[in-house]
Amino acid sequence: MKFLIQVYESLIFAYQALRSNLMRTTLSLLGVSVGIFAIVAVFTAVDSLNKNIRSEIDSFAGSGVLYVGKWPWIMQNNYPWWKYLNRPEMKYTEFQFLKDNLKSAKAIAIIDNGRSASATKGSSSMDVNMTGASYDYNQITSVPVQFGRYFLPIESENALNVVIIGAKVSENLQATVGDQIKLNGIKFQIIGIIEKKGNDLLSFGGTPDEKVFIPYSTFSAVFQKDKPAPDIAIKAMDDDLGQENLEGEVTGLMRSLRSIKPKQESNFAVNRLDGLNQFFDGIFAALNVAGALIAGFSLLVGGFGIANIMFVSVKERTNIIGIQKSLGAKNYFILFQFLFEAVFLSLIGGLVGIGLVVLLTLIPQDALPLVLSMKNIVTGLFISSFIGILSGIIPAWVAAKMDPVIAIRSK
Repeated sequence: MKFLIQVYESLIFAYQALRSNLMRTTLSLLGVSVGIFAIVAVFTAVDSLNKNIRSEIDSFAGSGVLYVGKWPWIMQNNYPWWKYLNRPEMKYTEFQFLKDNLKSAKAIAIIDNGRSASATKGSSSMDVNMTGASYDYNQITSVPVQFGRYFLPIESENALNVVIIGAKVSENLQATVGDQIKLNGIKFQIIGIIEKKGNDLLSFGGTPDEKVFIPYSTFSAVFQKDKPAPDIAIKAMDDDLGQENLEGEVTGLMRSLRSIKPKQESNFAVNRLDGLNQFFDGIFAALNVAGALIAGFSLLVGGFGIANIMFVSVKERTNIIGIQKSLGAKNYFILFQFLFEAVFLSLIGGLVGIGLVVLLTLIPQDALPLVLSMKNIVTGLFISSFIGILSGIIPAWVAAKMDPVIAIRSK
């Protein structure tokens, strides 16, 4: 109990010392404030970018989905593009074969993404991103139709000229459900309009607002000159656990269908979202390290500033330290006074820095909304506390080890 009382008294002494030198306190915590602001701001920006990219990946590719295609998504060192270039494209017959034989698939669709086309209605025109997709595509990933409807099975199977358009396409062409537009000069009837998403920093496969969706059968029949290069998208029964079993089943069926011998390399790629996520994990880890190192320099300067102020504080209060020790104050009582003072300085600076990041997140950001997580707040407070301990431990130790007689005689 006596120890706790003395620790509490040390806290009071540290608080009073800070209050008695407000100007010095304010100037000394500025360095830590800037450092913590920089580090937390970097972590917040990287986390927000990470969240934005993963959200875009999920909306573009779907969750728990495998993509069977010609090209691997992950471009590692010495990426042998010339080998992949000679691989055969996926075929509609292969899609039908997998659809008929897969046992662990929840849904399967064939898609051709990212084709540029010119959309016109009357005198209005714009470039759009055209996707050809089979009927089950909306079970693979969300196609949020706000007005009208999605494809009917009969429209998909019979290659009818129907189209679902993005919100920006509807606005620019002044087209609505039931109207006709031309895609590369060919007439299509609008059956649906996708809800508006707005601008994003990243949009995989193009922003949905500028997309048009047509049945894959129509795409392959009408746009043969564009040389269809589709992928087959397959959704697992279970988003996480089912992907490995599904990948093995798909690989076995495709190798059998293409008559690939056991020792031969597969001439197709099975891409998973977790592989793409791991690729981005490495990038974001590097960004976090680089940002922390850069911001750490300003934090280091702030730490030296606090250490310098603490040595000055010890020098100013040497006589008081001598009096306290002569009255029986223990070494830890003196040490805690100055250590608490350094930690207080650093923590206040950290709170100011975090407060600046909070203000930054309140600024409207259309491209990349910033979200300050509790993890980053705790990280900022922990770093500032650690800097306070490092900056104050040596001055506090010097004060605690003073000889009371010599300290009292000092001026």
